[in-house]
Amino acid sequence: MSVLQRSEISNPPSYGARVVSLILNDAGLFEEWKRDIATMAGRIIDMRKELYRLLTEELKTPGSWGHIVDQIGMFSFTGISEDAVKALTDKAHIYLTTNGRISMAGLNSKNVRYFAASLDKAVRGEL
Repeated sequence: MSVLQRSEISNPPSYGARVVSLILNDAGLFEEWKRDIATMAGRIIDMRKELYRLLTEELKTPGSWGHIVDQIGMFSFTGISEDAVKALTDKAHIYLTTNGRISMAGLNSKNVRYFAASLDKAVRGEL
């Protein structure tokens, strides 16, 4: 039993490497992986657009929010103050880094409105 356990603990990268090798060397799996990546990236872009729309058009949140749609990737810097971050964490139970970085991958169609409304209130000092 200890031999099996030791091999699992000592070589965790080898399993990941085998999975990657399998995907990259199988044309069908590689195409499926590329489609999955495109779907994931598209969803994050859609959440950026919706958050921007909510903040600028619907809620009229004070400040400039163009960086939400200009940035790329799974995270976004909001540019909000540490006080606003603390209010979001303490009162709305929204967790982000103290410098205001949020996980765009954590937003979805069911929570983006709550996040935008909470962010709006935090920026206005009303949360």
